[in-house]
Amino acid sequence: MSDSTPAGSRLLDLVAVMDRLRSPGGCPWDARQTHSSLLRYLVEESYEVVDAVENGTREELRDELGDLLLQVVFHARVAAEDPAEGFDVDDVADAIVTKLERRHPHVFAGEVAAEDLQGRWDAIKAAEKRRESVLDGIPLQLPALARADKVLGRLQRAGLEEPVSAPPELDEDALGGRLLALVRQAHAAGLDPEAALRTATRRLEGAARAAESARGAAGR
Repeated sequence: MSDSTPAGSRLLDLVAVMDRLRSPGGCPWDARQTHSSLLRYLVEESYEVVDAVENGTREELRDELGDLLLQVVFHARVAAEDPAEGFDVDDVADAIVTKLERRHPHVFAGEVAAEDLQGRWDAIKAAEKRRESVLDGIPLQLPALARADKVLGRLQRAGLEEPVSAPPELDEDALGGRLLALVRQAHAAGLDPEAALRTATRRLEGAARAAESARGAAGR
């Protein structure tokens, strides 16, 4: 792309291509897709981006990001056809621009940057969402390990979980080895490590929500 071409101009071309694919005379396969039928591709493309970051070339990463971007534009095009609650790709872009500006007051609203930017982000997000718990909004569909990590991070930032100091010898290789050893033991015992971690995380969440309620009651 030449230096004179405005950044983002090809995004308009992508929107136009998607519109043609979904319109009469376009592609029958694209025309019959729904939000639900597209979910598997959204998940697959997300993991392919992860793989490209970890193992691929810059060209592969570019291509995989394009495939993931297609899923966003595809979903927005499907949504635009809803006669009752339709929205389009501009509405999607407007929502994320507005959200980013609102959640970065130290950049866009002249606010002094907080010492704990992640905590400030969490506080703004909680106010927006009107959530009752710091754990609200963590997708149940996340893989068990990713979900456990997110739950622990939320609880630690909220002061509901004591941070744990990592052993000095623990690095990525050592951690991977420990996790693999646990999976190996679970396999030998006929246990499902994914299910076991989900159960343990749910127990932790239950205890944390009870602690939140108790803390809220004490403050009233």
